[in-house]
Amino acid sequence: MSKVSIIVAASQNNAIGRDNQLLYRLSNDLKRFKALTTGHTVIMGRNTFESLPKGALPNRRNLVLSTNPQAEFKGAERFSSLEEALAACQAEEEVFIIGGDSVYKQAISIADAIYLTLIEDVAKDADAFFPEIKEEEWKETGRESHSIDEKHHYPYIFIDYKRR
Repeated sequence: MSKVSIIVAASQNNAIGRDNQLLYRLSNDLKRFKALTTGHTVIMGRNTFESLPKGALPNRRNLVLSTNPQAEFKGAERFSSLEEALAACQAEEEVFIIGGDSVYKQAISIADAIYLTLIEDVAKDADAFFPEIKEEEWKETGRESHSIDEKHHYPYIFIDYKRR
């Protein structure tokens, strides 16, 4: 099976979105996302795909989960389930789960790694959340803290986890 990695930006209360939009736009988080996922397969739900400002992410194989057999996603392939999408991936490749919350909830039990950007803020009006990262299941393997600057209105931490 492929190596399944989750990549997510979440606040301290695990909030990730509101009204199908990201809560935070951090320049360095977007750069990290691009650096980690370029050249790989990304799997996302329909709402996440529809929220992408320019459609399918370039230089990546885009897989979209939708139970609607008539749904078409320009520049992407449609699958009816996470299992079906993963079965269409190469055994040795790293596949990135990029959202939204329902896809994260399905993937967290089978993922091998999590690349988290933890925004040091508590989001008030979120309607989408990342599942809890349980210490007994995940081992932190890297941490890089960043302060507020002209491009980042909140301090944030890049944290990498591997399954125990």
